[in-house]
Amino acid sequence: MLGLPDHIRAFLFDLDGVLTQTAKVHAAAWKDMFDTFLRAEAARSGTPFVPFDPVVDYDRYVDGRPRLDGTRGFLESRKIDLPEGTDRDRPGERTVHGLSSAKNDTVLRMIKEQGVQPYPGSVAYLHRLQVLGLPRAVVSSSANCRDVLRAAGIDGLFEVVVDGVVATRDHLAGKPAPDTYLAAARELGVPPEHAAVFEDALAGVASGRAGGFGAVVGLDRTGQVRELREHGADLVVADLAELIEGDPA
Repeated sequence: MLGLPDHIRAFLFDLDGVLTQTAKVHAAAWKDMFDTFLRAEAARSGTPFVPFDPVVDYDRYVDGRPRLDGTRGFLESRKIDLPEGTDRDRPGERTVHGLSSAKNDTVLRMIKEQGVQPYPGSVAYLHRLQVLGLPRAVVSSSANCRDVLRAAGIDGLFEVVVDGVVATRDHLAGKPAPDTYLAAARELGVPPEHAAVFEDALAGVASGRAGGFGAVVGLDRTGQVRELREHGADLVVADLAELIEGDPA
């Protein structure tokens, strides 16, 4: 069925990089925020400025993870210890919350300026699932998930959305923990072994594997086939259109 084993009855999709072309926007927003912070830290401490790498650092520490976890993970990689702060901290304040808020402001501005484009192959795959009456969910760490879905014009294609807002409300651990994907499967009424996870982030692929899902599909948008497989992808494709080639209309 649609390039996957016959026992798969539900389809769970990450957002950025799987359904919408926003992963590059997020990487650019993280770099903008962290480079501003790192320049100030270098000037404050008299140490060299080492910029945030939008490929290596993004994939390793922030991609697919909740925003606060991404900020903490990268800071730990640089051995920078900041106060946690609160969600009332102003954007850019020298706290985990302050930096995370600055990143969010930047990505919202960039999305507003640039718009949101879905991947045509992903839209075609979703429409095929809809025609077949197969249940679909979005599982994203982003608190802006619903706004992005609406901006991309695909918000009506899902029965369930488990995003950063839901994860906070229900105290669900973020990716690479499987909690958000497991919550989506429960809402769809399908056990994990009969559901497929679609992810482009290494943390997200690891989440699908940890949850015992029946299939984990890696979307290789940046040339990391080996890494996706190492983190638990059963199948890696460059675009979801590959899975419907030859499928009868």
